[in-house]
Amino acid sequence: MIYYFTSASISTFGDQAEEGQLKQYHVEQRFADRRYKVTSARTYFYLNEASCEKNMEAFMKSIDAVAGITESTGLMAVKLTALGRPQLLLQLSEVIMRARSYMHQIAGGTGNVLTHHKTIEDLQRYLGDLSSKPEVQEFMKKVTSDKEGIVHLFPWSNILDKDMGLSDSFRVPDPKTGQMRRLISQISPKEEEMFRNMLRRLNNIIKIANDHDVRIMIDAEQTYFQPAISRICLEMMRRYNKNKFLVFNTYQTYLKNTYNEIVTDLEQAERQNFYWGAKLVRGAYIEQERARAAAMGYEDPTCESVEATTTSFHKCLKEILSRVKNEQKDRLGIMVASHNEDTVRYAIQLMKEHDIKPDAKVVCFGQLLGMCDHITFPLGQAGYSAYKYVPYGPVLEVLPYLSRRANENRGFLVKIKKEKGLILKEIIRRVFTGQVFYKPVGNYTPV
Repeated sequence: MIYYFTSASISTFGDQAEEGQLKQYHVEQRFADRRYKVTSARTYFYLNEASCEKNMEAFMKSIDAVAGITESTGLMAVKLTALGRPQLLLQLSEVIMRARSYMHQIAGGTGNVLTHHKTIEDLQRYLGDLSSKPEVQEFMKKVTSDKEGIVHLFPWSNILDKDMGLSDSFRVPDPKTGQMRRLISQISPKEEEMFRNMLRRLNNIIKIANDHDVRIMIDAEQTYFQPAISRICLEMMRRYNKNKFLVFNTYQTYLKNTYNEIVTDLEQAERQNFYWGAKLVRGAYIEQERARAAAMGYEDPTCESVEATTTSFHKCLKEILSRVKNEQKDRLGIMVASHNEDTVRYAIQLMKEHDIKPDAKVVCFGQLLGMCDHITFPLGQAGYSAYKYVPYGPVLEVLPYLSRRANENRGFLVKIKKEKGLILKEIIRRVFTGQVFYKPVGNYTPV
């Protein structure tokens, strides 16, 4: 059960609960079925903790499958909502957005906490005499900061600790009274255990992937889950990406704020010194996001058109690749997951402009199995890293997924027609040149 406070109240612990609620992070019964208007992504429903354990085991089997055929070049996608109760991600996302709002009170402007570049001294000056209160001083001790300012208001580095209590950790001092204000609704011990179980499962998957030399890409999901998913993903990067790429985050470029999120995450990776890996996609939940925003009365988080989404994708890609030659050199890795020929051409153009070689282990490309082979194969033959996204699991579960993707991407029919034309042209060429069993020359060593 999730509790929301529509007015200020005093909890049993004596700290004040945050006033109001953020509509976007409120449970809405009309959208309780998260499959609504979603065709291109697998939706996991929480049944119980045992079902989440089974999902974890399925992911681990996938790691074995990937490791067995890719020889240390494989990648595997994971959905965090498959590993625990999604409502906890909803609550944690609201905490993150409330923390941003709190920093807005202190510094003005918008954005993530670390983008304000405010120091602990700035926070103390803002609170004035209240900063001498014991509970405020205890809060200050847990703030994560560096020479450039505050990185996090809360001790995210302790997120995997068994003793970290969500209800007690996410509190900030009221700027008027100094009283500690809780940014998350009261969480029961059972829910605390569920959250730790979710992180334990993800941690186990990443450890197994590390042992098998397989990269883990954590999928993006709906915007009301995404702040929590990204926060957890970045903490896993900070922990596991110290010496190599292991954990990747996914960024959906149909969202208006994706560029700002990427810039912030790149800054965090640089300041906390870890390898930053990203999968860039257009996105899978646009119809649901628009319908939910309209129904619940908050701003539509999505780009207004296909063209705007493409512009967003290219802007994000340009920003990332522009940083490859600076101090973050060799510590940035990106998958361009796109079936759009213009986007792939644009990525190649940017690579040439920034002198990024195909084998530089900076950029790779990805398309779905059975779709747009006329993009994937030439990329591979030209020496670029090109991946096929392979749904793995029981046939009865995989086939409906592929049929949904085909139905969603009706534009693929045009590309299939083009692909058939290219195949026919190649067959005719081989027949007339006597090269029926011709093998194109190319660099097939995966990087």
